Amino acid sequence: MEARLIAGLILLPFVAAFIYAGIHEYRRFKSEGPSDYGLVYDEETGTTHVAPLEDGSESFDVEEFDPSNFKDPEVDEASDDDDETDENSTKT
Repeated sequence: MEARLIAGLILLPFVAAFIYAGIHEYRRFKSEGPSDYGLVYDEETGTTHVAPLEDGSESFDVEEFDPSNFKDPEVDEASDDDDETDENSTKT
């Protein structure tokens, strides 16, 4: 195979994804109007992602992040399981 063909085949998925994202954003812009994007924190999962910001809201500030406020679902499930096993062991 020719080097140009190989390079084109490698770049093709990235070009297609870029064009798809551009079309998707253009359609969103036409239906919803301009939007400000910023970092948004999801308290349930403890993750951040880039998303359109609501009107009047500010983006997530990493400097003000307090990891002790994170609600870890695995820890909650583990503590619930511990409570159930403690209750079962006291009943017998």
